[in-house]
Amino acid sequence: MSTIADVAREAGVSKATASRALTGSPQVSPATRERVSEAAQRLGYVPSTSAVSLATGRTRNVGVVLPHVNRWFFAEVLEGIQAALLERGLDLTLYDATPGSAGRERVFTEFLARKRFDGVIAVGLEPAASELEALLSLDRPVVSVIGTEDRTSLVALDDAHAAALATSHLVSLGHRRIAFLGGTSASHWPHVESARYEGYEREMRESGLAEHTTRTPAELSMPAGYEAAVDLLSDPSNRPTAIVGACDEVAIGAVIAARRLGILVPSDLSVVGIDDHVNAEMFALTTLRQVPREQGATAVELLTRHLDDPTLAPVTVSIRPRLVVRNSTAAPSGATPAAVRDFGLSRVPNDA
Repeated sequence: MSTIADVAREAGVSKATASRALTGSPQVSPATRERVSEAAQRLGYVPSTSAVSLATGRTRNVGVVLPHVNRWFFAEVLEGIQAALLERGLDLTLYDATPGSAGRERVFTEFLARKRFDGVIAVGLEPAASELEALLSLDRPVVSVIGTEDRTSLVALDDAHAAALATSHLVSLGHRRIAFLGGTSASHWPHVESARYEGYEREMRESGLAEHTTRTPAELSMPAGYEAAVDLLSDPSNRPTAIVGACDEVAIGAVIAARRLGILVPSDLSVVGIDDHVNAEMFALTTLRQVPREQGATAVELLTRHLDDPTLAPVTVSIRPRLVVRNSTAAPSGATPAAVRDFGLSRVPNDA
């Protein structure tokens, strides 16, 4: 295994100069840095993390806190984070802070307090006040993916816009009895759910359909969406002609419920989701597309900017989703669709 002494000898410089060149010291000229880097590559030399940390004061490691590692959205964000960190030669330490778990408190009070990282990316936590304070007290840059706080940089979907766009799509098709499905008072992400409902409610009001505004609670999962949709759709006299799901999983649950009740989608019932979940295409679900991997990569970009400039104020990146029309939406029977406004609509063919 090659050592820093081997690299120095290969590049024709001292060990101290080779070390400074490989840790990015401004005291080394660009030409020398390039010569040392080429020598290190030829010899297969990789600087140890501890050596780099001693030389630069940085660990070159980023802490990532997730509420779930096995759910689609969070797994996709994590992949985006990891790919962006690898491009920058940075390591990742993952903390699973499952809501309600015994280990969650230890993540914030113990493990993060060890400060074995240069910064933190917190994904989908909607942290309690004490948890946010614990993050901010670390004296490390913090970037959130999903959240409401203006005390950290934030990458988030424009949830209200997404739900408004989904609702407007249904209104344009001629639907009037449009129900919102999803969200509970005990949610771990109340801001996301409330923002999406507010977008739906606002669009219904502005379309002159306030009297038809209705919400059926459900946790953000397929089983919960299915169960809630069975109740919502079982009464033919009060059945909506369209549903806006708080997320794709809820919307897919509604599609399954409709099929089992003998309700045809989309001729009897139109359904729109939000996310463009990995299973959305399989169910031909019309949805609002967000790209979680890009959110993860954007979070790394923001964190890098904070590391390079500790005086940088918090930055918010709001992501606008794109409407993807598949086969779960159509005009209700006997209705004449209104002219569809330009919402950045993307139509996916049946065999896409």
